[in-house]
Amino acid sequence: MKVWTLPVLACGLVAISLSAIFIEWSNAPASVIGMYRLLMATALILPLAWRERSQLAHISRKDTAWLGISGICLGLHFLFWIQSLKETSVASSLIILALEPLFVMVGEWLFLRSRVKGADVLAMAIAIIGAGLVAFADAGHQGDSLAGDGLSLLGTMAVSGYVLVGGRVRQTLTPWLYNAIVFAIAGGVLALFNMTTSIPFAPYTLHNWLMFALLACVSTVLGHGLFNLLLNRVQPTTIAMTVVGEPIVATLLAACLLGQPITRSTGLGGAICLLGVAWHLWRSARKSDNHTDPSGQKAEPANRRDRPQSLDTADT
Repeated sequence: MKVWTLPVLACGLVAISLSAIFIEWSNAPASVIGMYRLLMATALILPLAWRERSQLAHISRKDTAWLGISGICLGLHFLFWIQSLKETSVASSLIILALEPLFVMVGEWLFLRSRVKGADVLAMAIAIIGAGLVAFADAGHQGDSLAGDGLSLLGTMAVSGYVLVGGRVRQTLTPWLYNAIVFAIAGGVLALFNMTTSIPFAPYTLHNWLMFALLACVSTVLGHGLFNLLLNRVQPTTIAMTVVGEPIVATLLAACLLGQPITRSTGLGGAICLLGVAWHLWRSARKSDNHTDPSGQKAEPANRRDRPQSLDTADT
């Protein structure tokens, strides 16, 4: 690993972890935050996607439909997850969102007939126990916290659907073109939601517009763009395990910048949950490592959520 790799990984991790902070700093509705984040990110990557537009001629009608469904799932993810941050702590929301790779594993088993080994089931059980402890801790507080946990869970299910549905189309399109299309569809879904629920598109304060721009530029394009940059230069294990650190870094940032306390129950539950997720990702990424030459070939990271090739997000 080259000397400059670790600083780039650290910058990428901090950039995606700031997503929850920028959202907390905005008082705009969740659907508006998500809409402008996606549409601004689309505008930023559109020049790169435009150069690859010739690939669209080779997309089948079936794949076009999958693209639409993928965009809808991503839009729903941002709607639920961003609203969860309005109702529960950053730590609780992101710990639950970290379950996404395990949801994808279950989805692949149910719909794609993928094999699931006993160790993966054990990792899922450990992660669920940890997430349950976090929810139990929130149940002892105001009712909104538990509702926020539920919204984060819905957001996790939605982004898992996005990963599963988009998996086939991502094999036929380059990442920039795929992301530009899906981001635009997801932004359109949230725009439609805002119109049907009479949520205004404007006016919002300059501070809110700054948060929208930071979410698009820093957390979406820069953060995940850095992971894309490293994808051919480091092992998938390295990127996958770095992304697992997002809830930890975001929780520490929330404690410092937002004054959100870290309770013992949340800390314990989060540690157990992330242990299970990290174990699953480590196993998955090691399999990828065995079939990938990091010096030249491109490998898909084990955690396809938020991440290097999908620029998302779960994003965050």
